[in-house]
Amino acid sequence: MGAAIRVLPNRATKAVSLLRTIQYTHPPSCPCHSNPNHHHHHKHASPAPAVSRFAQRVSQPRGYTSSQDPSQLKEYAFEMAASAIRFGPGATQEVGMDLSNMHAKRVAVVTDSTVDKLPAMQQVREALTREGISFQVYNKTKVEPKDYSIREAIAWTLPYKPDAFLAVGGGSVIDTAKLMNLYSCYPEADFMDFVNAPLGKGRPIDRKLKPLIAIPTTAGTGSETTGTAIFDLASHKAKTGIAHRNLKPTLGICDPLNTKSMPSAVKAASGLDVLCHSLESWTAIPFNERTPRPTNPILRPAYQGANPISDIFSLNALRSTVKYLPRAVHDPEDTEAQTEMLLAATLAGVGFGNAGVHLCHGMSYPISGLNPAGYKHKGYDIDEPIIPHGVSVAVTAPAVFRFTAASNPDRHLQAAEAFGVDISNVKRESAGEVLAEALVKFLESLGDQPRGLKELGIGRGDIEALVEGTIPQARVLMLAPGLDKELQGERDQLRGLFEDALEY
Repeated sequence: MGAAIRVLPNRATKAVSLLRTIQYTHPPSCPCHSNPNHHHHHKHASPAPAVSRFAQRVSQPRGYTSSQDPSQLKEYAFEMAASAIRFGPGATQEVGMDLSNMHAKRVAVVTDSTVDKLPAMQQVREALTREGISFQVYNKTKVEPKDYSIREAIAWTLPYKPDAFLAVGGGSVIDTAKLMNLYSCYPEADFMDFVNAPLGKGRPIDRKLKPLIAIPTTAGTGSETTGTAIFDLASHKAKTGIAHRNLKPTLGICDPLNTKSMPSAVKAASGLDVLCHSLESWTAIPFNERTPRPTNPILRPAYQGANPISDIFSLNALRSTVKYLPRAVHDPEDTEAQTEMLLAATLAGVGFGNAGVHLCHGMSYPISGLNPAGYKHKGYDIDEPIIPHGVSVAVTAPAVFRFTAASNPDRHLQAAEAFGVDISNVKRESAGEVLAEALVKFLESLGDQPRGLKELGIGRGDIEALVEGTIPQARVLMLAPGLDKELQGERDQLRGLFEDALEY
């Protein structure tokens, strides 16, 4: 093992302590936290009989509600849940003992072809072998996975019949492992059963899944803390996913030694995901403005809106990202910056995993899914065209936060202050412009970032397709401040946002 990285004790210790408090207060088996994701703008297909008694509620399409509709009652409570997290350089070597403690006998190790050759996987193999644990490695996970690559991974899993999963890689690997775990426990299910409505049936997860340990090798998605798995639905040319608290990993092992090998471009794109996770969850509608109020606590969604606990994680993650991401991108030997970015990614994961994201993410899914010009981001060593998730999210950020600022100028000014802006004399009505300018400067400081959609090969002629690809993302759009509740008004606003994001 290389030289140890010194983690700042106060930040790391306090953060991990708070994470553990949340985990042990609300374990995954808690019935109030094993709830299905709920979509507020579209009718669901009929759920499985086992959970139908929890799903008897009114759900109407956008634009067809009335003041008497009980589904329009506002929320009055919020919940917090996160995976258990272990943070520290060298913690990867403990994973064999963890699986042994879980009485795992047959482990599916999920990674990709690149990570499979890195020290993280070497340590995993050694750790499992030391404990005498039988395992097989699936290393065909795709970066920015497609539904068909997920299906291939599931097909590999079913005959192997593992009793535990171990994911080693970035968000694509961890999300793939979540779905391998899910469908191994529902071998009879159709793939679209659990996919977020309206593209899928949005079926809730009512069975206990197998243990899943996630070891991130990038500092970005926070997937080690969340119950969300994202992929491209190739037939629709749009990203979607499956979201449910029961998808959360049992344990996330965050080892800064594993992020040292990230290329600079991957560090930048991953860090931009952290940035937008933080900003979107910080500026999402307040939890007590969300509708409908659940008729049963099992119906409370994971993405609940901004709340006092998620705010702590989101704002701290934002401040750390602004401070450390440029350092991590420009200096591969800056171990403090790499460590702090991994911690920021995990903190942001807890923040958005409970508050949710909104427009940047909702708009990003068709951007990366369509990729009409076959754009391939500089620094990504893969054969296929790719708009990395963090890039597709951040490219609309200046336009998005210029738009959302009117909903809560003070929050947007606090976000601008995190970028180092002196807000003492800034008028509240200027909050959006000030934050947008700060974002543009920050993106420029990273280098090699597209200055708008045009540099991704996206033009005005693609905007209608992007709008239509965003509309189905009801799970995140419902949290967007200032977004019209009427479908036509929403289309018009999204069209304007994409136009504003063409260049900056």
